[in-house]
Amino acid sequence: MPRCTPRTTLDRLRTPRRFPRFLKAASICVLVAGLLSPLTQAAAAGGTAAPAANDYCGGQCSDILPPGENGNATLAQVLLNQVFGTQPDHAEDQLGPYSNLAAGYSTLTDDKINTFFNDASFGVASDQVASTTKPGGRTDVTIVRDKKSGVPHITGTTRYGTEYGAGYAAAQDRLWLMDVFRHVGRGQLTSFAGGAPSNQGLEQEFWRNAPYTEADLQTQIDSATANAGARGTQALADANAYIDGINAYIDASDSGRYFPGEYVLTGHKDAITNAGTIDHFKLTDLVALASVIGALFGSGGGGEVNNALSLLAAQSQYGVTEGTKVWESFRERNDPEAVLTVHNGESFPYATKPDTAQGEALPDAGTVAQEPLVYDRTGSAATAKATGTSATAAATSLSSARRGMSNALVVSGKATASGHPIAVFGPQTGYFAPQLLMLQEIQGPGLSARGASFAGLSMYVELGRGQDYSWSATTSGQDIIDTYAVELCQDDYHYLYHGTCTAMDKVERTNSWKPTTADSTAAGSYRMQVYRTKYGPVEYRATVGGKKVAYTTLRSSYMHEADSIIGFQMLNDPDYVKSPGTFQSAVQHINYTFNWFYADSAHTAYYNSGDNPVRASGVDAEFPVWAQAAYEWRNWDPATNTAAYTPASAHPNSVDQDYYISWNNKQAKDYTTAPWGDGSVHRGNLLEDRVKKLAAAGGVTRSALTRAMADAALADLRAEDVLPKLLQVVRSSPVTDTTAAAAATKLSDWVTAGARRKETSAGSKTYADADAIRILDAWWPLMVKAEFAPGLGTDLYTAFTANLPVDESPSAAHGPTGAHAGSSFQYGWWSYVDKDIRAVLGQSVQGGLAQKYCGGGSLSACRDILISTLKTAAGLTAAQVYPGDDQCSAGDQWCADSIVQRALGGIKHGRITWQNRPTYQQVVEYTSHR
Repeated sequence: MPRCTPRTTLDRLRTPRRFPRFLKAASICVLVAGLLSPLTQAAAAGGTAAPAANDYCGGQCSDILPPGENGNATLAQVLLNQVFGTQPDHAEDQLGPYSNLAAGYSTLTDDKINTFFNDASFGVASDQVASTTKPGGRTDVTIVRDKKSGVPHITGTTRYGTEYGAGYAAAQDRLWLMDVFRHVGRGQLTSFAGGAPSNQGLEQEFWRNAPYTEADLQTQIDSATANAGARGTQALADANAYIDGINAYIDASDSGRYFPGEYVLTGHKDAITNAGTIDHFKLTDLVALASVIGALFGSGGGGEVNNALSLLAAQSQYGVTEGTKVWESFRERNDPEAVLTVHNGESFPYATKPDTAQGEALPDAGTVAQEPLVYDRTGSAATAKATGTSATAAATSLSSARRGMSNALVVSGKATASGHPIAVFGPQTGYFAPQLLMLQEIQGPGLSARGASFAGLSMYVELGRGQDYSWSATTSGQDIIDTYAVELCQDDYHYLYHGTCTAMDKVERTNSWKPTTADSTAAGSYRMQVYRTKYGPVEYRATVGGKKVAYTTLRSSYMHEADSIIGFQMLNDPDYVKSPGTFQSAVQHINYTFNWFYADSAHTAYYNSGDNPVRASGVDAEFPVWAQAAYEWRNWDPATNTAAYTPASAHPNSVDQDYYISWNNKQAKDYTTAPWGDGSVHRGNLLEDRVKKLAAAGGVTRSALTRAMADAALADLRAEDVLPKLLQVVRSSPVTDTTAAAAATKLSDWVTAGARRKETSAGSKTYADADAIRILDAWWPLMVKAEFAPGLGTDLYTAFTANLPVDESPSAAHGPTGAHAGSSFQYGWWSYVDKDIRAVLGQSVQGGLAQKYCGGGSLSACRDILISTLKTAAGLTAAQVYPGDDQCSAGDQWCADSIVQRALGGIKHGRITWQNRPTYQQVVEYTSHR
């Protein structure tokens, strides 16, 4: 029977509104019919796990992935969850330990790590085997699940059988989610799962950037495998076996009637007759899935049109010369005060500013218009809410790549108590139910790994551990996307390519939906339309020097979503990865933009991956350029979208540095990252300050490094790194206003206490220093605008906020998952405030802003601005600062920050207290090596 999680353990959620609202109209007939269905697939309990490959971690590898491994639920289980709050086995048993670290980290010791994490050792002890399955009746693969977390441990005697088992296990744990995202990748989510505005936004956001046809998806498979020799052949065989395993589970669950209940609730299956079908998976589905994941986490760049607009605004405000200086100072391409991952001073120049830009195609003022995506709206697709959602999706899709999340803390053995390296690292992939990632162990010929993989792409472990090494990644965000201005000819749908008037290629998707039990959104439909050129999809239209142009975006990983499969295959191969060098060689085959980290018993390593195009001499990657041969990527072939790429040695890389930190900060000196905001204050500083101190003191342990991560996870970056300087200005003279003085005292006391957003006690749902937190949350946006808007002017201030939002507090509705997403303090004006306030105070500033803004540079005038806005902020009530949303009542500060597992299916989970940490996380320290 499903277990019931006590409501006192996790705060129950109301039905989420962002994704399909399951069971809002569930009938008694459906309830009864569902309860008559079998609850789970039968599996033989007991037995022993097959012998695992050699494990050199000595019981010191741990991991965690909330909410739980089991992401599938039958109709009966969905209904029980909705009505009574019961949870299917292993649906949320990792959520409590994950959440509890926020209160328990301060007293953490090595022997208590697995109170908050899973034991990630290979294999399953015989007394911990919960079930043993021979998928499809095969004799060459076994799936053993452990009692504690239900993680599948897949052991095969043949390569085909092993991958078949991986596919079967993936479908057991994430079938519905995999189906959702193969439809997202194809721009067909609404027709599959319902027309909720959130579904409309999701499919529009991703399909705009990857408008592939079925032929395009197949071409990418053919290309990825054909160009990789024997490994490509093996990857294709692995993928086919994986697909076979998925489809075997679909057939078995369909005939046994234990398939995910969402298929009934969305109208694809009938609960009484079992009529309806669950479509088999095919290879092109994997590419569609990969395109979504790559867009979310592994594609840096874009936003050149927005950059051009803010540059023009700066030049309009200050004149061309001074305006350009102001723009460059806010852009912070290579800020000398930025925290670095490779901190030994080594330079890795990339996308640097040319002395004299060539081929720039800046738009004429007032002519830029976004290319429409959605046409022919009917029914609920034509509502104001639907069109508003489309606008938000377009803004997210077209902005400079504000992708991020994930962190890493890696310390060399020279600084540890044992002499062995220690790593605490993992990806921040948001919080979903079920989670986008899934855990597994896979052991078979040429395969030996345990860790996390994106559901539907788990033929290999993508982040995790091998026999004697672990690896992880963070999003790096270097620029692999450029914008070209294609000159139009004949009409708006033809353009000049090397002097020839060439027709654009039109790709369309028509989606329609009607109400279902899962999603009561009224019937509606629309058509999505994208025009494609050899230089990529059309995103904007404008004039340049009076000439009509279309602005297109070209991404180096466009039409190459499947290429990274070779790198992941290598990472899982114990005969390939044996050292830092072979690890770096493996991840060089991954064309997405990631920072990769490695640790074994003696060494650590780092490498920045991605196909970085070699740009034509003089091209400035920050702005649009003319679509002419002289400004194309070197050796670019439009037929295959391949080009010359920077060599591996030019990518930031390192072996055995004293320590590494990454929180989507700048990789190395002179290595330009696409997002704005890599300046003197970045959330990477929260890790840098703590890990640098630990490494200098020496004797680092797993628990000490985990404590450093967990402490940074509760820190308010603004309060820790900027607020002391603001208070220095405020208190540069006695504060006579009683309201402002009291507010300053509360803020100062909070800084002294550690500047954390932490509960008074575990489960209290009330922050210590709650008033100070409320004041800063209210003050920051008021203060930033008052500090900068007068000097910049309204137009330029607005343009700069389009490049970089002012704030990203935990309660802000930020990122692809909206509010309650955990990840915070990556994008904001903290560096600008820091540099400006230091300049006003007369302190030394490297790479300062072009002008002083606060009070026009006058300390007393600046102080007046800060006190005035502080007084206003202090007078705002909690209900005004935290106005409430679909999850929280107005004024509920803790709830406004809290993390929600956003429902992608019918199972709901509880809110947990805010932490700014990886979703999947490893803590590792190897004791020996092969």
